[in-house]
Amino acid sequence: MNGELAGQQAGMSMVDPHEGLLATKLYIPPPPPGFVSRPRLTSQLEEGLRGALTLVCAPAGSGKTALLSELSRRHRGSAGWLALDSGDNDPVRFWRHAVATLAPSRPGIVERVAPLLGPPAPTTFDGLVTAVVNELATEPNLVVLVLDDYHVIDTEQVHASLRFLLEHRPSQLCVVIASRTEPPLPLARLRVRSELTELRGAELRFTLEETGTLLGGAFDASFRDEAVETLLSRTEGWVAGLQLASVSLRSQPDLARFVASFSGSHRYVLDYLTEEVLDHQSDVMRRFLLETSVLERLCGSLCDAVTGRTDSQQMLEAIERANLFLVPLDENRGWWRYHHLFADLLRNRLDGARPDRAKELHRRAAAWHEQHGPPDHAVRHAVSAGEYVMAARLIERYFDELYLSSEAATASRWIAALPPDLVASRPRLNLVQAALNLIGGRLDVVGEFLDVAERAEGEAAQEPFEPSVGRAASRFVNIPAAIAVGRSYIAHLHGEGEAAVVYASEALAALDDTDQMLEGLAHTSRAMGVWVRGWVAEAQHGMEFCVGLWRSAGHDDLAMVASSGLGRIHRARGRLDAALETCRTARQSMTSPGRPLAPAAGIVQVEMAEVAYERDELELAAELVNEGLSLCRELSFAEFMSRGLALLARIRHAQGDPAGARRAMEMAENHSDPVIADLLNPVPAQRARLLLMQGETAAAAEWLASRGVGADDEPTYAAEPAYLVLVRLLLVQERAPEALRLLDRLRTLASAQRRDGSLIEIEALRALGWAAVGDTEVALSVLGASLSLAVPQGHVRVFVDEGDAMHKLIGRFIANEHPGQPSVPVKYLGTLTRAFSRSSGDAAPGAAASSTAGIVTGLSERELEVLVLLAAGKQNQEIAKELFVALSTVKKHVTHILSKLGAANRTEATVRARALGLLS
Repeated sequence: MNGELAGQQAGMSMVDPHEGLLATKLYIPPPPPGFVSRPRLTSQLEEGLRGALTLVCAPAGSGKTALLSELSRRHRGSAGWLALDSGDNDPVRFWRHAVATLAPSRPGIVERVAPLLGPPAPTTFDGLVTAVVNELATEPNLVVLVLDDYHVIDTEQVHASLRFLLEHRPSQLCVVIASRTEPPLPLARLRVRSELTELRGAELRFTLEETGTLLGGAFDASFRDEAVETLLSRTEGWVAGLQLASVSLRSQPDLARFVASFSGSHRYVLDYLTEEVLDHQSDVMRRFLLETSVLERLCGSLCDAVTGRTDSQQMLEAIERANLFLVPLDENRGWWRYHHLFADLLRNRLDGARPDRAKELHRRAAAWHEQHGPPDHAVRHAVSAGEYVMAARLIERYFDELYLSSEAATASRWIAALPPDLVASRPRLNLVQAALNLIGGRLDVVGEFLDVAERAEGEAAQEPFEPSVGRAASRFVNIPAAIAVGRSYIAHLHGEGEAAVVYASEALAALDDTDQMLEGLAHTSRAMGVWVRGWVAEAQHGMEFCVGLWRSAGHDDLAMVASSGLGRIHRARGRLDAALETCRTARQSMTSPGRPLAPAAGIVQVEMAEVAYERDELELAAELVNEGLSLCRELSFAEFMSRGLALLARIRHAQGDPAGARRAMEMAENHSDPVIADLLNPVPAQRARLLLMQGETAAAAEWLASRGVGADDEPTYAAEPAYLVLVRLLLVQERAPEALRLLDRLRTLASAQRRDGSLIEIEALRALGWAAVGDTEVALSVLGASLSLAVPQGHVRVFVDEGDAMHKLIGRFIANEHPGQPSVPVKYLGTLTRAFSRSSGDAAPGAAASSTAGIVTGLSERELEVLVLLAAGKQNQEIAKELFVALSTVKKHVTHILSKLGAANRTEATVRARALGLLS
């Protein structure tokens, strides 16, 4: 492609339309004109590629980029180049580009790891980096990742992720960094391990021989050696100074006088030489250089728009031919940038000479980038021009696009650059801030931004709003609807289900089919509000609609959130199978061969672990929750991390690890937001329950008092977990009548709403309450009702977690000591028996099961011995002989066994005993 055509197409070629990448950032710049190869340095760099990190750290103008460019081009195919700028302080943008640099050496890596970048944006990048490490670990050849201008990075998330990469990198990978300042990386540790190669400013200074090569034949032989030594001494081997001198020498009539005039520091030399270079340019060229210096990247079309010229492409090509520090950014000579140092000097001169002109140039650049992209450049130029209203409009327009590419951190950086008064006056900007804080889990301030947005919407003159063209329309086209959705979300998170439904309904009434994102959010919040109110059947239908809506729109993260909510609603209805199938289907939708699971898959994996735990599949539950936590750790949604950790605490307690349970629960609290209702954030209630289970009654009572939960309250479904903790506390405190009265109110509400999941637990606790007041018959009848609800879906831990009191009560139930026992399958009772046995530390069936049998079924040790012989087919006489007892004694034992097992004959007794786990 020739230069003219490149200039015409440059506006399109700068951005990769498929990945949202700036292709020019990935281009390995060619060596500059007059480049001097420096084998003494490149040999050190080559040797350093065997280690983890090569650091070239030196002041501006030291030749870092040119040196690494030569290294990269010698390793073309295995070296990826990333030219960093301030926009890369958004860690998602940084890693999106960094991964893209590895694509030539690892085809398909971008597609395989891209889901790990969200949306939503991960809170840590350990998962992404781990996936990159795993990708490269199987690569047989060396892979080099060059990060140029790393000094522009000041975000800890980027530094932390790079530290993680260096700590876990495969032997095939070497990271090469060029920076003006020392990066906050574990350099000392890498030095000790001989994993670090360093080149500093002193080593990058030109030698006498290199200086002579650079300056070439500019001097007569009689003057050459002296002139080279003088220039080298005055510039102290500083590459930028020598290069400027080289350019200046071409137009000097008196070389000796020019060389003799050198003196002073680098800054003086640089200023002097820049003046020399600029003063020897034509007025037209000098003006072009100054005016285009405001641009970070240059192409013909952009420069035309900024300068008002029509021949900028030709001007850029002329500048390149004149060796005026113009660095090409692609193979087609469509994009360039000035050498950073040269650009800084040009900008300083422009600002000093014509400050108002600089603002106008930035304004024109912003307008061009608004049309051609990328948005980040448009906003930066608008801010530099003082066009804050324009910048605000761009932020509002492109926020959804940034969210969908997980670069919400960029929006935060943009807003921080605007005057606070302007931000407060624009409803859409406050909605952006509300959304950013909602995404980040800072719920306490979301309401404030919604209030400001509402006031601003009433006061501000309405202006046209043009949303960006993306996968979904902007959520900020309809301001009142967006505010209503925000209020609905806050309401349902606070457990105010009715308000959530009202706000969501208002939003939906105000929306049309063009507001896809906002409509989906409104439907989701409405379904959550219905669930919080306890109307689970309606909530199920609403959430099923939301799952389909998000999936069809391609928003996998929101589909996972909705699927998890649907799974919890199924569990609230007592439908474990449906909960598991919902989450399996959702997880499968995010599973692709050869690709790591996206962090959002962890959301449904935690829910799957909940089902496994309830069915007493503790090992499976632990495996699922640990995998889920490793994924959820990358999410900004702290809710799922806290829920997973709380479940892990319950699993550890069930496995006999109380200390581990406490540690997991403490971590869960660190991720938990106490303002969220107990139904949606079960951590506080589960922590209090764990305290009760571990005998810390006073601490549990203190928590309940702090929540203002009382036995005489009229409980709501949103607060049900806290009230069930109160019930257990009352039972421990031997205040069973109060517990029963509270349980009656909870039962009435759950029955009316047909929440079988709640009813199973409530009825189990009612059974314990009636047993505590001494009415065993009612207790067993109520327990039978609970067991009958639990049987179809295999609920187990809801009983086992109640401990010894429930253990004994189920033992009496199995012993059939009351006439009105509901029909409960023996196999299910056996499952409960074995679960209690494991929880109490007893072994599985056999001799060691006698303690379980004595508690659960009422069988004595001798009766167990007789049972084993009966199962072996022994007759009464043979049993009497083997046990050395009278025949009448055997007959008595057999009668007791049949009665206690509820069996009509020996065969039925054997079948029931095996189902109960009493026989192997």
